[in-house]
Amino acid sequence: MNRSDEIISEYHHARIFVVEDDIFILPLLEQMLANYGFSVFPFTNGAEALEAVQQEIPDLILLDITMPGMDGYQVCERLKQNPDLKDIPVIFMSAMNSMEDKIKGFKVGGVDYITKPFHPEEVHVRVNTHLNLSALRNKLKYQKLVEMKVREVSEAQQATIFALAKLAEQRDDDTGAHLERVREYCCLLAQQLAKDSSYADHISEAFIDCIKHASPLHDIGKVAIPDSILMKPGKLTFEEFEIMKTHSIIGAENLQTVFNKYADNPFIGMGIEIALYHHERWDGAGYPDGLIGRNIPLSARIMAVADFYDALRSNRCYRKGFDHDKVKEMLLEEDGTHFDPEVIKAFLALEEQFSLIMKTQE
Repeated sequence: MNRSDEIISEYHHARIFVVEDDIFILPLLEQMLANYGFSVFPFTNGAEALEAVQQEIPDLILLDITMPGMDGYQVCERLKQNPDLKDIPVIFMSAMNSMEDKIKGFKVGGVDYITKPFHPEEVHVRVNTHLNLSALRNKLKYQKLVEMKVREVSEAQQATIFALAKLAEQRDDDTGAHLERVREYCCLLAQQLAKDSSYADHISEAFIDCIKHASPLHDIGKVAIPDSILMKPGKLTFEEFEIMKTHSIIGAENLQTVFNKYADNPFIGMGIEIALYHHERWDGAGYPDGLIGRNIPLSARIMAVADFYDALRSNRCYRKGFDHDKVKEMLLEEDGTHFDPEVIKAFLALEEQFSLIMKTQE
């Protein structure tokens, strides 16, 4: 069975209104359509049909044009004015066969026009065709509604997770709009790498969208670091720094528990990469795993540059933030040791935008 046959099968018992004032044609159509398995509702005038459609919405209407009182054109116009009824397919049936009559039928909202005298098989085929088209339109409309709801839920989830990341950030004194800025830096770097780097083939729009939502999760593990270490104004001891370094593993492990339940959520998956590896170094001297070069996920390599730039530009309780040129100099000193050279190249192409973001969100 092909797809078209499946849809026809779904509409085998479709409800069809037949509006026809000819007392010989009406029972003929009613019997013919019933023989094909349709549920048929006969009416001898448009007023009756319009009253009945308020109680039971049909899947299709076969509509005569020349009738006493309200003609078929007027009936169709009334249907199309009602948002709940406007999508019902209307097929006109008439002995009037001029081009003007047919054009008027389509203008008022008809989907087809059958000229009398008609052949039963022609009516059957045309009815099936428009039931199929209507079914496909309804399915597409439903899919769009589902996609919209999924998007709404996804956006709500992302907003909630961002709020949690912001809550964690509040414990790290004087960070201001760090997450908002880092998100912008990561998006810019990913877009630049997609335009001009050896990574261009690996960076899609989906990747850019993911890093936008995943980047705020990079330091989520800091919620588990004691205040005495996290907010210490002076240099950390070796032991304190070892504790501080655990935030990357703690963050990744907690995100992993979420990902285990929602494995189809790509930005949580990227969030794990970023949280775990954004302190790795290109030369292998980073933590927690000492990964080298391209063994470090690209998302984490992008995050490393964005986080470094923003952290050193920002004021902290124990120092004032550096200016743009100083941080640029520090980044270049670490080009090829701490940072991926291609990401540094992307930063240099974007440095004016980085500086502007910092100024506008300070």
